[in-house]
Amino acid sequence: SALPEKKMIFKGLTVNKEDMNKLMLTPLIHYPMLGGSALITFEEAKVAQRIIEAREHMVELSCGEELEELDRCRVRVQAVPVEILLPSALGIRLTQSSRSILVSDLPSLDISKEALLDKLELFFSKTKNGGSEVESREFLDNSGQVVLTFTQDGVAEPLIEKGHIQVLIGKGKYKVKISPCMSGDITSLQLQPSRCPRTVLLLGIPDVLSEESMRDALEIHFQKASRGGGEVDALAYVPAGRAGVAVFVEDRG
Repeated sequence: SALPEKKMIFKGLTVNKEDMNKLMLTPLIHYPMLGGSALITFEEAKVAQRIIEAREHMVELSCGEELEELDRCRVRVQAVPVEILLPSALGIRLTQSSRSILVSDLPSLDISKEALLDKLELFFSKTKNGGSEVESREFLDNSGQVVLTFTQDGVAEPLIEKGHIQVLIGKGKYKVKISPCMSGDITSLQLQPSRCPRTVLLLGIPDVLSEESMRDALEIHFQKASRGGGEVDALAYVPAGRAGVAVFVEDRG
């Protein structure tokens, strides 16, 4: 069946010919959350496992103005594991652009991104600097790198062969790196289910407290060692009648 479009981040460092086909894949998983649920991530995987094994939990709530009846001071929630799909094998066909370059190692200047793009376009649009008329320019998301596309073929290759170039920005000269601009098409993708080791999905949470109060009550309950819990790293709660999306990133812990 057709897979939904997913945004993925590819990171890699080419140092010699043997490493040309090696890439590190960092999935960015968007996990839909239904109303009346919460995702709780513990610092230790063994705590999450204990919570899942217990299955049902009675969470005590603060009895304030919002809750007057004693039998509403506790709610029963269910704890289940979080299963997500992760890539296990990936095939990519890479194509080098004939009119674009990737500019990296940019200096940290006290100017806006748009102003920096203007400076780069001004420099690389001049033939004396090895450039030509610039058709488009853009910052790559979260990379600090810029893609410049020229209106003519044959401009990008000589710049790429130089590898580095001194760019005049304002009154200063800065050495930047010029690399090929590669575009990739995914030719094959295999996914396998994977269980989050430190995250638990809580279900059946009634809408009896404000969002902030319920979040606090859940965190207080599940961080108590006497109830099988432990230190909470993160908690996301979606009240009944609403929906949300949780984003899973690479676990560097």
